[in-house]
Amino acid sequence: MHRSCRWLLLAMLLLLTACSSTSFFYNRLHFLVPWYLGGYVDLERPQRQYLDELLASYLQQHRQEELPRYVAILDQAVVLLDSQVVADDIGALYTQAEQAAERLQAGSLEWMLALGAELSDQQVQVFLQELQTRQQEYAEKYLSRDDKEFHQDVYKSLRKNSSKYLGRLDAGQRKNLEQASRQLKRSDALWLQDRQVWIDYLRQILQRQPGWQDQLRQAFAMRGENASEDYNEVNDYNLRVIQQALAELLNSRSEKQDRRLRVEIAKLRGELLKLIEQG
Repeated sequence: MHRSCRWLLLAMLLLLTACSSTSFFYNRLHFLVPWYLGGYVDLERPQRQYLDELLASYLQQHRQEELPRYVAILDQAVVLLDSQVVADDIGALYTQAEQAAERLQAGSLEWMLALGAELSDQQVQVFLQELQTRQQEYAEKYLSRDDKEFHQDVYKSLRKNSSKYLGRLDAGQRKNLEQASRQLKRSDALWLQDRQVWIDYLRQILQRQPGWQDQLRQAFAMRGENASEDYNEVNDYNLRVIQQALAELLNSRSEKQDRRLRVEIAKLRGELLKLIEQG
């Protein structure tokens, strides 16, 4: 379900809204990224300074090239709200948002590779061990659930994310989301299997033999294609279910919910435009 939850956020086109203010979050990536990486490996002072330089260059490029594309996606979303929404409409927006996420991943990979070349062998081993530790924690957290608990968690997540941008959902809307949640197939075990394969492969690449950067670039580019057939099938099925559920939710919105959604999109659009101007 992890990819499906991420899909819902992308499909709602509320990109970079993990914090209450997009610009607040975006403008503090210089501080947040080292803090996040610090959860995996301790960076020395020169490494932190180097990372800051890498991020400054990358974020400048991202503001100029990517943020205008985000604005264009939001504009398309607003147009859709003026008529009956179908699942294919949501799918088209999702495809654009997913492509943006892939470009973000590809661009981020370059500064991660540059930083990775500066890490000591000990730091690399600590990083890999932390990945494995979190793999075990995820397994304990997600696989301990029975199917009822899984579907309840999915429903709570869908309801929470939807309510944030539409306001309070009525009984019919909650029921439809609950029904959609029950239709979803579990992907947590498959996700963990795919993640373990990736960690094992990453462990080989990060021995950092000559050409390791190109190996990692290729691995990232092919990761989706190299996932198991079962994993991809479940994700594709869940994607269709959520597309339909989101279309039905948008079509059932009240005038009050419509106003709130449009205000939220307009706020995000305005913050993105400010970020572009700042760049």
